[in-house]
Amino acid sequence: MFKVFVGDKPIILTTKVEKEANFKNYLLDTVNIGKVIKELSTTSLKEVRLIHKKEDKLLKKFLKKLPNVIAGGGKVYNENKDILFIYRNDKWDLPKGKVEGNETIEKTAIREVSEETGVGGLEIIKPLETTYHIFKRSGRHKIKITYWFEMKTNFNGDLFAQEEEGITKVEWLNKNQAKDALGNSYANIKLLV
Repeated sequence: MFKVFVGDKPIILTTKVEKEANFKNYLLDTVNIGKVIKELSTTSLKEVRLIHKKEDKLLKKFLKKLPNVIAGGGKVYNENKDILFIYRNDKWDLPKGKVEGNETIEKTAIREVSEETGVGGLEIIKPLETTYHIFKRSGRHKIKITYWFEMKTNFNGDLFAQEEEGITKVEWLNKNQAKDALGNSYANIKLLV
């Protein structure tokens, strides 16, 4: 099973057909993805489930429905076990961004975290869950596939918000502050933190 978010509502890719209750089932092979996005965006529907009989084909078939944007990002811890958050579009988020040229996804994640926050000395500890969400740019829907990494740093210098990317704040948040921030964050970020 996979979750792809449209705002905070999930499109669930699954092999199981269940009785509809606050959600709708569609067949993955024949679904009109534009219609699904519109339904999730404009109605009280809680989620949509796209059904396919083969588990190993779910994601591959879905990702062919819209253009893909590949990104890398980080859940960064400092020496105090605080987590690095950015504030963009009136929501708390984790730093991330698109792959440039032929760079590896790990290089993308480190570069983007550093560019968006000013934090250096980043070291990847392990890969985290990959997230998927649908967004609209220039009138077209796309799927952002973000590869996340847990990182650590001993950096204790000044934080710099990359304002040209719409970031207005960068902060290290402790466990309680992070919990509060997640109240005003995205569903896929809540999965990671």
